[in-house]
Amino acid sequence: MKYGYLRCGAASPEVKVADIDFNVNKITELAKKAEKQGVMALVFPELSITGYTCGDLFLQKTLLDGALLGLKKIIENCADISALIVVGLPYVYKNKLYNVAAVIYGGKILGLVPKTYIPNYNEFYEKRYFESAFPETVMTEILGEAVPFGTKLLFSPEGFEEVCIGVEICEDLWSAIPPSSHHALAGANIILNPSAGNEITGKAQYRRELVKNQSARLISGYVYACAGGGESTTDVVYSGHCLICENGRLLNESKLFESGLCISDVDVQLVNTERRRNTSFYNEYEGYKQISYPFTAPINDDLIRFIDPMPFVPSDEDKREERCKEIISIQAMGLKKRLEHIGVKNVVIGISGGLDSTHALLITVEAFRLAGLDPKGIITVTMPCFGTSERTHKNAKLLCDALGTTFMEINIKDAVTGHFNDIGHDINVCDLTYENSQARERTQVLMDLASRFNGFVIGTGDLSELALGFATYNGDHMSMYGVNCSIPKTLIRYLIKYFADFSGNAPLSEVLYDILDTPVSPELLPPDKAGEISQVTEDIVGPYELHDFFLYNMMRLGFSPEKIFYLAHAAYKDKYNGETILKWLKKFYSRFFAQQYKRSAIPDGPKVGSVSLSPRGDWRMPSDACVKLWQDMLEEIIP
Repeated sequence: MKYGYLRCGAASPEVKVADIDFNVNKITELAKKAEKQGVMALVFPELSITGYTCGDLFLQKTLLDGALLGLKKIIENCADISALIVVGLPYVYKNKLYNVAAVIYGGKILGLVPKTYIPNYNEFYEKRYFESAFPETVMTEILGEAVPFGTKLLFSPEGFEEVCIGVEICEDLWSAIPPSSHHALAGANIILNPSAGNEITGKAQYRRELVKNQSARLISGYVYACAGGGESTTDVVYSGHCLICENGRLLNESKLFESGLCISDVDVQLVNTERRRNTSFYNEYEGYKQISYPFTAPINDDLIRFIDPMPFVPSDEDKREERCKEIISIQAMGLKKRLEHIGVKNVVIGISGGLDSTHALLITVEAFRLAGLDPKGIITVTMPCFGTSERTHKNAKLLCDALGTTFMEINIKDAVTGHFNDIGHDINVCDLTYENSQARERTQVLMDLASRFNGFVIGTGDLSELALGFATYNGDHMSMYGVNCSIPKTLIRYLIKYFADFSGNAPLSEVLYDILDTPVSPELLPPDKAGEISQVTEDIVGPYELHDFFLYNMMRLGFSPEKIFYLAHAAYKDKYNGETILKWLKKFYSRFFAQQYKRSAIPDGPKVGSVSLSPRGDWRMPSDACVKLWQDMLEEIIP
């Protein structure tokens, strides 16, 4: 179980109704196939040993006895398989019949879990045969062994106590308060569900959302196996729909009407981290029995799941457009409220022709539109200096013209040169003083213009820059309202593209596309001999796509440097080698810890996503916290 990943499987074998030998063979085949693929927890459909659609045959002693013999064969056949296996069968206890899930491992039955909610409506008539589960856990004798029998059973592999598995059966999930809700509160972070829901139009989508939502509500993994090919089609048809979800996310699902295995890796470490973060998730242990079993499964080095290289950006185009629209609304409404509260009709914003200031301006224009204010009240200021390129200078002017703002150009070369003279700095030495003096002069100009126009300054810095501390303290670091403070650099590009694609303003779209094509740069060093940008940010701090990936996995998911490296290597294996990823990961941690003092003094700004570095909200970190533990782990990584 490397880095907390538990490989789970949902199996839907071909079935012959009441042909137990056939069913046992198919179950065994899929179990052995799953074993070869490293599956550690495997669930088969409800009543999989007999078939779900046996009808009144469930009242025949021959079938019930045969089911027990079938279970015995499965236990023997799978004795050397290192996965926890759940199979379904009818079981008689005190002369009452129960629909149960047998949990087996290593040649033994660990427990029997009965179905709680017995459907008896529409096409379902299970109450004709089966009793509902009783509340207490009892011991029962089955195949010559005494085993626990009840709904409040949890299963944990020895040596991996962070894994806790609970079981509920089909209709249990569809009830108002599923048993899995109680399982989760008692510690279960993986739910296995042997099911046999039939297929009708629209049900697959409903089922998918139900499993996803339950995994989100429980902050758990959820593995759902549905009966399929071979079940009786006298009145209904079964599709074998299998699903694996994790905390609201669909990891994998089978195609309808295809028998076989559905496999994915569930991140138990992530689930546990999320539960610790969620203080509303309380514990409820009463009546539960935890059963340990020896865990001998091999560690899987590969991952059977998609690792998103752009976690802040939806890959689906329609979802991405919807996300952009939503984020723009949040940012604009936040600024609108601030405008109305202060009671001003003017704001000041520095425009460089780069991504961040462009997006901040677009949001400001939208906020003014929502507030019914004249865009001429947006004082856009470009302040060329030593590093300003012709391209960005031109784009800044075109952008402001297209948006109808009040445009000002203030060349700060003389002011900065005079400042160098005042502090005794050689203008030919292009060091940190050379760069920061320009950033602070620009901020001073903006602040004083805000006083002149009775307005306030809109900040342009983004989340990625805050994480890396790539901002000049009391320079571009400061404003009266930072609209981009929780927007990562990788997302800003798509937000600007959204404006460009849907603006309906041809001149605006044209300049936005060119801005998107311009290298990211603070433009604080002189251009090269060809007049092009010489200072490319990603050459200095590293690729923003990597830093945003590091940031999301550290902040949102709480992963260790070692696990983040592992995931980054999986996500970017075709683009960056291990040495490159490790280099920039080290840079990320060193800058993140060293630059907290800047984040402790940032202005207000709207939170738009699940990651925020506001010292008043999501991230409270001492400015002098030590990075040693994280650095030590990084030094142990071998690319």
